[in-house]
Amino acid sequence: MRWWQHRGVWMIMTITTISFVQAEDPKRFFDWRVTYGKISPLGHSQRVILINGQFPGPEIHSVTNDNLIINVHNDLDEPFLLSWNGVQQRKNSYQDGVYGTTCPIPPGRNYTYALHVKNQIGSFFYFPSLAVQKAAGGFGALRIFSRPHIPVPFPQPAGDFTFLIGDWYSQDDHKTLKALLDRGRKIPLPDVVLLNGHGLTFSTSFTVHKGKTYRFRISNVGLQHSLNFEILGHMLKLVEVEGTHTVQSMYTSIDIHVGQSYSVLVTMDQPPQNYSIVISTRFTETQYNVGSTLHYSNSKGSTFVPSRQPSDELDFSIKQARSIKTNLTASGPRPNPQGSYHYSRIKISRTLILESSADFVNKKQRYAINGISFVPADTPLKLADYFKIKGVFNVGSIPDMPSRGGMRLDTAVMGAHHKAFLEVVFQNPENTVQSYHLDGYNFWVVG
Repeated sequence: MRWWQHRGVWMIMTITTISFVQAEDPKRFFDWRVTYGKISPLGHSQRVILINGQFPGPEIHSVTNDNLIINVHNDLDEPFLLSWNGVQQRKNSYQDGVYGTTCPIPPGRNYTYALHVKNQIGSFFYFPSLAVQKAAGGFGALRIFSRPHIPVPFPQPAGDFTFLIGDWYSQDDHKTLKALLDRGRKIPLPDVVLLNGHGLTFSTSFTVHKGKTYRFRISNVGLQHSLNFEILGHMLKLVEVEGTHTVQSMYTSIDIHVGQSYSVLVTMDQPPQNYSIVISTRFTETQYNVGSTLHYSNSKGSTFVPSRQPSDELDFSIKQARSIKTNLTASGPRPNPQGSYHYSRIKISRTLILESSADFVNKKQRYAINGISFVPADTPLKLADYFKIKGVFNVGSIPDMPSRGGMRLDTAVMGAHHKAFLEVVFQNPENTVQSYHLDGYNFWVVG
């Protein structure tokens, strides 16, 4: 009797060990070298930031629960960091790639990011987070595909296209922009728009087949401008926003603000011609745009151009934003539906009112939240926190509500309790569009 008991225990332990080995999540390895380089996105040479000689940088393809091991060598003459826009750094904020949670990579050194895209799907991008380097490139696309046998709420598309769209400066590089701020001047508005690193209109094309449906993953990787995406003559079916399946709604065009990533399905149901893909700025006195060609494989060569969007841009954009809703009946990265959330039952622990502002401090142009303009400390904040080094920062140095006492410089840190629910209200009294990135966190827009 005891022998069978012991044998049974041994068998259970063996099975458990085998299951553990088989369940280990896959690893994908990348080796990147960051350099300056000369390219001509607008027909004249400009210095940009390249990754492995590419602009935009390499596109990462991964699957839910993959481990991404990305070794980044910094060959620039300045510190460098990559942030993974929208990727949740569960239990490991040190991989996040923004100052305060990650140490900058010094010139001539390297750092290996270890990202676990656990229970995530969707369309994202990465970008440099220091010293206005985003204005010089260093960004690229990141896709997280669903695991096999996990259903998605739409049929497999015939093709999958990435659109990295963003505003761009035709002359200045990022160091010139930073120098403007230090001389007390504001950064000017970018004056062109790029599509996948190209700024010359209709210099690129995408070939499709009549009757097929294609997925377009669109990310606004720019600095300031909201952009409108339109495929003339075709309807866009929104299916995913930054890792969440949405209620599938149809749009003639869609506004994508800085930092956002959308996925749309487009069915090639028009006569076989060439059609314009137009990306244009919103809320600007002068409209900048870039175009590409949607080429039907049996096209006769002509281009179909219908009427453009209504002139009331702000009303159009707000109505569109309010129409986007989570698809609660669809599976996410797991077989079960995404679930429902009863906002009225959530116990709010704390309300933050965050207000942006611009002012001059010590004759330099600075920007602030609740009157505090962030200043990097000599000691990285995560190390100061881990080793309990005093005097580097003070938790609570940024107030929960706007301050009317002018702007001051500080290494601002806001504390929060684990598992607390925060209600965050954003206020923008300025005359420019503001975009906020709650790095590494899920959040719900409720008003």
